Amino acid sequence: MISREEAFDLLKVYVKKDNMIKHSLASEVVMKALARKLGEDENRWGLAGLLHDIDVEITNADPKVHGLEARKLLEGKVDEEIIDAIAHHNEEATGIERSTKFQHALAAGETITGLVTATTLVYPDKKLSSVKPKSVTKRMKQAAFAASVSRENILECEKIGVSLAEFAELAVGAMCEISEDLGL
Repeated sequence: MISREEAFDLLKVYVKKDNMIKHSLASEVVMKALARKLGEDENRWGLAGLLHDIDVEITNADPKVHGLEARKLLEGKVDEEIIDAIAHHNEEATGIERSTKFQHALAAGETITGLVTATTLVYPDKKLSSVKPKSVTKRMKQAAFAASVSRENILECEKIGVSLAEFAELAVGAMCEISEDLGL
């Protein structure tokens, strides 16, 4: 399996947009925090978060193929379970519902980063350190706020035994650890 550094270098070969790199970094740190909480392998879950959108620019985020192209790019570089979770983070491409803890965690973990980021950007100082987890959960109920963020995906945290309140706290805390890298 490739190292974290090799994975990040590989990501940068295929993903050029700064915001997508930041999203990948945020997803990585949230997945690592989830792994710690659930007693899973932090490195493997972190790699899944980091690499889950490796094909997003190649596929123009086309939901019919996004995630499937990642499989081709990652075969032989990471284990099949990581590839499977990455492919399943976009159910539309696979046509198969997510069923494993890893699949649910990645779908929820990568999605909540968008809601946390959007919440941060409405704060006057635009700093993650100012964001309260309750603000994130409150925004979950506001469909017009960050409308492209799938609330259903975020709520998959409950399928892995993590309440929404706990998940928001975990995500905000994890993202605060790399706030400088995220520019927040």
